[in-house]
Amino acid sequence: MKEQARTILSRMWVRVLAFNVLIVFLPIAGMLSLDTYEKQQLRSLERSLVQQGRVLAAALENSGPDLRRNARRVLEHLRQRHDARLRVVDARGTLLADSAALAAAAAPAGGTGAASAAGASTSAAADSVPDTQVRAAQETFLYRLASFPVRMWRRYLHPPQPPAESDEYYAGARVLGGQEIKDALAGEYGAVTRVSAGQQSLTLYSAIPVPDHGAIAGAVLVSQSTFRMLSDLYALRLDIFRLFLWSVATAVVLSLLVSATITVPIRRLRDQAHAILDARGRLRGRIVASRAKDEVGELSRSLGELTARLQRHVRQMESFASDVSHEFKNPLASIRSAAEIANSSADAAERRTMLAMVLEDVSRLERLLTGVREISRIDSDAAEGDGLSSVDVKEIASRVAVSARRRGGDVGLVVEGEGARAWIPPGRLEQVVENLVDNAVSFSPSGGVVRVTVSRDDGFAVLRVSDEGPGVPPENRDRIFDRFFSFRPGEKKGAHAGLGLAIVKAIAESHGGAVGLAAGPAGPPGTPAAPGAPGASRGACFEVRLPASGPR
Repeated sequence: MKEQARTILSRMWVRVLAFNVLIVFLPIAGMLSLDTYEKQQLRSLERSLVQQGRVLAAALENSGPDLRRNARRVLEHLRQRHDARLRVVDARGTLLADSAALAAAAAPAGGTGAASAAGASTSAAADSVPDTQVRAAQETFLYRLASFPVRMWRRYLHPPQPPAESDEYYAGARVLGGQEIKDALAGEYGAVTRVSAGQQSLTLYSAIPVPDHGAIAGAVLVSQSTFRMLSDLYALRLDIFRLFLWSVATAVVLSLLVSATITVPIRRLRDQAHAILDARGRLRGRIVASRAKDEVGELSRSLGELTARLQRHVRQMESFASDVSHEFKNPLASIRSAAEIANSSADAAERRTMLAMVLEDVSRLERLLTGVREISRIDSDAAEGDGLSSVDVKEIASRVAVSARRRGGDVGLVVEGEGARAWIPPGRLEQVVENLVDNAVSFSPSGGVVRVTVSRDDGFAVLRVSDEGPGVPPENRDRIFDRFFSFRPGEKKGAHAGLGLAIVKAIAESHGGAVGLAAGPAGPPGTPAAPGAPGASRGACFEVRLPASGPR
């Protein structure tokens, strides 16, 4: 189960979906930040209450014994054109006038008065909103779902708060003795917040003193419930939560669509990768490159090119294996025939001849095995990239020429040209020069000269080896570097393995270079190597180009 869960969570579409869903949680953060907005609204409501109370207190200033009559007259004149409940008390806290009571008394009058009373019942007397309305609104499924984390935090994590008193404190009272009234009668501003009766909202109370010729004649009490404000916030939170739900749904759909543009091509690549191998693990197909311009398309094209190169390499290896098998077959058959003849012949001279043939074919097999092993080592060393260094091509060529002169022979060796450095293992460069020099010496006539020329051209170190032999026939120019190909008229077939030039080609190409027939021994330095290019009528010239290293 854990492994299955880990596999699912590691899927790319799950990560894309999780990222997008986390982004759409921003509306929820906005909904939670409405607490700050609510506090600002409470402060604005309190300022509004204070302003209304001050206006009424200013209208009743210096009323003297007419405070009750003036208070009722002002409240009746206002005709409920105010949002708060206004009450006036005398210096002992006795209730003199109440906007809610005046609105209730004016309700039976009908007409405009009835409408005014109705407005008063929903504005000035908002403290009496039935409890069922609030509960019906706040217990909706969406709101309870959205507010669940907040309710849990308030219930289990929020620090305990002292209980607030209820605004039923003034219910039916004729003498108002709340703390805010006491503060106002003492000449100060008084404010208290109480829980609204029968509601889940609050009621704000603000008391402002009424001056009378330097004394305090009474106080104005202004109160208003936060129910309307909380109802608006409730509707706003609900709208934000609906937006959140739509955002989540949109994020899920878009995430699935976006991830499909990534996972579907990748899944297709995976299926193709499984299909290109047969049951025995052999490469039998290739990845079809996608035309998409995105990163997945680039990956598909890269993998397609990789599989194409692998196919070419596999075909080359199969062809090489077939050639090796063919080359080994002839000397083995010759060995078997000679051994059978020697075993059945009674002539001692004939047996010695057959045994000599066996030894000659064994030597041929050894040369073949040595060449095959050398080519395999070249491919292995090129894949591992070991032994690369910057070497002086002319210095290596001079060293090989000295060694060739010591082996004797009447063919002259000349090393000329400028110094050039190449990025190649020194041993491999010696092998290239040695194979080309040995090949040139073997084709050169007695008294001939083999020239080794070193130069630098367009970022390449160029090595040319030319001889004065018969040259390469035009029909053999395309095959001269093939493995096991050897064309030596007048010599016994099989005397040479035909791997010398193939090894030179393998070394040059594995290190970023090239080899080919140049224009001829007398051609100008820097002539590009081009297999099959027309050569001189006398002699052959082989050119090797290797990536140069060091300053020009």
